Amino acid sequence: MLADYWPSILALTGIQMVGVISPGPDFAVVVRNSLVYSRTTGLWTAVGITLGTTVHLTCILLGVGIFIENTPFLFHVFKYAGTGYLIYVGCKGLLTKKHALDYGETHHQKVISPFVALRTGFFIDVSNPKAILFFLSVLSVFLTPQEPALILFIYGVIIALTTVIWFAIVALCFSHKRLRLFFSEMHHWVERATGLLLLLLGFRMLFVELF
Repeated sequence: MLADYWPSILALTGIQMVGVISPGPDFAVVVRNSLVYSRTTGLWTAVGITLGTTVHLTCILLGVGIFIENTPFLFHVFKYAGTGYLIYVGCKGLLTKKHALDYGETHHQKVISPFVALRTGFFIDVSNPKAILFFLSVLSVFLTPQEPALILFIYGVIIALTTVIWFAIVALCFSHKRLRLFFSEMHHWVERATGLLLLLLGFRMLFVELF
């Protein structure tokens, strides 16, 4: 059974990796906590963000499962809407203009507790409506009324793992001021590149859905 879903699993992994790399509130808070406090604080913030992502995924997967069971026709309409949102996010990233990034004071202060760092990351992610819309659009593209529970679990694990790995890398790298300054100059190119990839992936998904 798992072999039949490898194309979807790989495609989901690709879209999630592109989406999580795109700078946003989660990225900013990990960078800031790594710079202002410490690398360890940045890592705990990354864990908190992943826990927030898990909350999004649990709500979405349970809700989408009920939606599929009761309104299969509307669910297909929802899949097109989700694909459209991916294309919208891609276009928005592609049109990003260069602007200064402000992470606040960058000198190291007294380290906050792991719990406070984790709580910060958790609430930043949970309260971000764009994160909910992104996960909802991505999952709606891949889910079907016959989706096995194992595949849903795998989708969730992939999203959670890519999230914590990426933000852990951010915490490890951006605790150095020089890298933060470099990214401040180049971030708009990162957003444009990830936007282009999301746009292409969105059009590919739309093409698959239609034909």
